[in-house]
Amino acid sequence: QVQLVESGGGSVQAGGSLRLSCVDSRYTYRYSRYCMGWFRQAPGKEREGVATIGSDGRTSYADSVKGRFTISRDNAKSTLYLQMNSLKSEDTALYSCAADARGDCIAFGYWGQGTQVTVSS
Repeated sequence: QVQLVESGGGSVQAGGSLRLSCVDSRYTYRYSRYCMGWFRQAPGKEREGVATIGSDGRTSYADSVKGRFTISRDNAKSTLYLQMNSLKSEDTALYSCAADARGDCIAFGYWGQGTQVTVSS
């Protein structure tokens, strides 16, 4: 069963960059077949999808992060990444990674505990 652990969050000034990582600490052998995603939740707001990447490498992004964030995965390391550039104060949130074991990027059943990103202006 998948167990996701995020890292890489922190505090940064607007315009700066951070790289988040999410490892399946159990190195599930089916990891490469999963759709993986990054989500975020700011205080007082609902959780929103940030980016997803399918087993075929196809990616999708929220409009608010297009051109600034890049999602990628290293299946050999069972690790998901989110490179965040040109950060804005509105990017401040708890970022969580998730896995959809069916691979269709619809039902994310496995979640990490999250890593906090704080962007100061």
